[in-house]
Amino acid sequence: MKEEGRRRGRNETEEERADRMWVELIQEVRVAQTGVQILFGFLLTVVFQPKYATLSHTDQAIYIVTVVLGACTTGALVGPVSLHRLVSGRRVKPQAVRLASRMTLVGLVLLLATMTSALLLILRVATHGPYVPAVVAAVVAWYLLWWLGLPLWARRLHMARSEDADVHPPGAPPGDGRRTGS
Repeated sequence: MKEEGRRRGRNETEEERADRMWVELIQEVRVAQTGVQILFGFLLTVVFQPKYATLSHTDQAIYIVTVVLGACTTGALVGPVSLHRLVSGRRVKPQAVRLASRMTLVGLVLLLATMTSALLLILRVATHGPYVPAVVAAVVAWYLLWWLGLPLWARRLHMARSEDADVHPPGAPPGDGRRTGS
């Protein structure tokens, strides 16, 4: 028997979906925040080390940029928590989840920039090697593969399968693949 109006997926209301997405987002932010806090804490101690005074002007500039990026990253990744606290109980959770998701994406981009800058500084100070920019570029490519490339590939693959299921529902007779209006 065919169910009219049957929805695919979780069959949840907008509010239920917002609640679920909020919990998932906060779990994701916790992972990123931990890494940022450790990196930022380390960065804050560097300026107080005796070796800092011996760094080249370029390395000191890279350090300052890295610290500023780390502070901005922390702000962006803590932002969703502040947003939630300030709008809690105001019946705007779906909108808050969308905004918090964008804030988290900004935080992840800043995290990439912070990690890149920190890696550049550490490798420059540790090795003084001419290959440092190439190593940093390779690591950035690695991050982009795992943080952007594979997730976008998985999303595209899922969307293609989803569209294929819409065109050829399970149990439907094979046809020419065109959708028909009802």
